[in-house]
Amino acid sequence: MASPPASTKVVHDFYPRFRVYEDGHIERFHKYVPVPPTDNPETGVQSKDVVIVPENNVWVRMYLPKVTGGAQKFPVLVYFHGGAFTLESASSASYDTFLHSVTAKANVVTVSVDYRLAPEYKLPACYDDSWAVMQWVASHGNDGGQGSDPWLKTHADLSRVFLAGDSAGGNIAHYMMVKTGEDSSRDCLKPVGMILTHPYFVGSTDVDRIWDFVYPDRPASGDPKGNPAAIPGLLSHLGCSKIMVCIAEKDFIRDRGLMYYEALKNSDWGGQLELVDSDGEEHVFHLWNPTCEQAGLLINRIVSFLSST
Repeated sequence: MASPPASTKVVHDFYPRFRVYEDGHIERFHKYVPVPPTDNPETGVQSKDVVIVPENNVWVRMYLPKVTGGAQKFPVLVYFHGGAFTLESASSASYDTFLHSVTAKANVVTVSVDYRLAPEYKLPACYDDSWAVMQWVASHGNDGGQGSDPWLKTHADLSRVFLAGDSAGGNIAHYMMVKTGEDSSRDCLKPVGMILTHPYFVGSTDVDRIWDFVYPDRPASGDPKGNPAAIPGLLSHLGCSKIMVCIAEKDFIRDRGLMYYEALKNSDWGGQLELVDSDGEEHVFHLWNPTCEQAGLLINRIVSFLSST
């Protein structure tokens, strides 16, 4: 028997990202190109996929830099991809290329998080999935940790953990930093630094429409995820010692990143704060045009930030 035709009535229209139809099916307009994990013989970087929460299909793509000594230790970068909470993946060719490069140049063990996407899984699912990965990484601590991944167990220096993300992933990275600051248990990761690239915080019409739809049960006020710059005292308590905020001249949410930076600069946080502003560029340009001059400059700043601790 032939399947009934899909509904053509649109009930939620977020073009050019996605549409939701009356029968519940979702049409996405951005088709990312998935690539498998690969090893790079030129840089020595290896990569692999590891499932973290099987029942929710939460997994990570890991990258190990070239190892020149048996139990050589590296800093750890936990990375959260962007896509307005509704698009992209850790297996995307653009993210895979970017993180292969960062891993090789900065000599870090990279853990790229693949979380459940909205609108099929409304927020806070992506935060819950990301926190599960954070706990999994922390389980590889040297003091009796139960984690068994050989790359983390042998090569991860969990005293030098960085969080990073672009767009919605920058939003997630920020909230993971908030949660690590709230968790006083000895087994919780205590990141030393954070990189937010073109962070996706609420406050503009386009962003707010999506935010309202993908997070219908959000707190009515004082939400540390949506617009953290507007919450008095929140940024003062971030536990890391250095933060870099990256913005771009033509980014449609440039003001959100700049507002976060200014609020942090004027808070009582007191750590090392950097601002990187890419002239003439648009939102997450470094992913779509990784060979352009500004992308090279941005990656060099990211590598320098990761290598200076």
